[in-house]
Amino acid sequence: MEYLPFLSTLCSLILLLSMELSSAADMITPTQFIRDGETLISSSQNFELGFFSPGKSNYRYVGIWYKISPEIVVWVANRKDPIPDHQGALIISNNGSLVLINQNKSIILSSNSSRVPENPVVQLLDSGNLVLRDSHNMSSESYMWQSFDYPSDTLLPGMKLGWNLKPLFERQLTPWKSEDDPAPGESSLRLDISGVPQLVIGTPSRKSVRSGPWNGLQFGGIPMMHNKVFKPMLVHKEDELYYAYEPFDKTVITRLMVDPTGHMQRLVWNEKFRGWRIVYSWPYDICDNYAQCGANAYCRISKTPNCICLKGFEINSEDEWDTPDTMKCVKKSPTESDCRNGEGFQKLARMKLPDINWLNQSMNIKECYAECLKNCSCRAYADLNEGGGSSGCLMWFTNLIDMKECSDRFTWGQDIFIRVPASELGKGVILFTVEQGNAKELLHS
Repeated sequence: MEYLPFLSTLCSLILLLSMELSSAADMITPTQFIRDGETLISSSQNFELGFFSPGKSNYRYVGIWYKISPEIVVWVANRKDPIPDHQGALIISNNGSLVLINQNKSIILSSNSSRVPENPVVQLLDSGNLVLRDSHNMSSESYMWQSFDYPSDTLLPGMKLGWNLKPLFERQLTPWKSEDDPAPGESSLRLDISGVPQLVIGTPSRKSVRSGPWNGLQFGGIPMMHNKVFKPMLVHKEDELYYAYEPFDKTVITRLMVDPTGHMQRLVWNEKFRGWRIVYSWPYDICDNYAQCGANAYCRISKTPNCICLKGFEINSEDEWDTPDTMKCVKKSPTESDCRNGEGFQKLARMKLPDINWLNQSMNIKECYAECLKNCSCRAYADLNEGGGSSGCLMWFTNLIDMKECSDRFTWGQDIFIRVPASELGKGVILFTVEQGNAKELLHS
């Protein structure tokens, strides 16, 4: 019986030691490093960091994945610079940077932070964020570098998609080239802030898919944006403008990603079936393709034909319709001035609003109507914050491009008022289909 206190003390020491080792398993110090085959695990076992080979590739990459779903890699450090063997290591260099080295100790990747911590540590947080910070300061302001500033193809809760404004710096999602190659693909998912913020998938020179503008609650034109899984947020401060989200229920595991085909997907972890469920995928249908029906027309998936000219416009000569994004609907009387001959506004309900807008934050919808009416160049107007509870006026002064009728109950659309000649207010419209870039007139309604 005299050994029981000793055994009890010994067990307590072992337990304390194991707790210390466990708590240290989420970070490295200048005297430690991660070799291929070793991992960091966040304190609540949410995420894991280590070396991996994607798909059928033999190259090695440093990545972060879900502990419950190791095949889902949410961040890759060396997307463009794979290691050909299993001799890589992740270390903290003498100057306090996070560095990935190969067998020859050549630097593959470095954090190159402008600030140098006195006592640097690298830690994998429960959010999935890998941070370089001072060991004596846990606040996010002390991060010298963080993986959340350099997204791969996945947006996690707490990550930002958008812009630092001072200095100018953009965070965007870029898909993997393929399942075997995590190098950045040609397209990206970005927050376009050239007008009212909107989401865009495409290349620097060409938009492939575009959401509607942020309306105070969410982006228009995207399926399932009104949901019970997560809360979307658009944050606009003096020095940053970004999109983010958070789950309504903290126990729900959800992610947003762009796959190699250029589709944005919202996924939720199903614990019962131990797998991922797709909540929605975007683009959803052909009407999501940018400028599917050209200018001065809108696309509707609920009826055929899909494309319909706005009132006051008619189909252009077919030999000018070489590509789907060229103008197909032109003004019936190009020399006629609406302001001289009278005009009105046609209401189109539940639409994805057109691209390239002008914003006045202080106007309400009545003032917006009056302002658009007196300006002969104003083509259309809409309430910015429909459902958002505050004022805001959107107007368009160019061809109306990339409009979609949001006919299903899962997609958020807004009312828009289109300027038309008074002579057209009581008449129908021209319907046409788009086949391989050419339009075919069907009927006059």
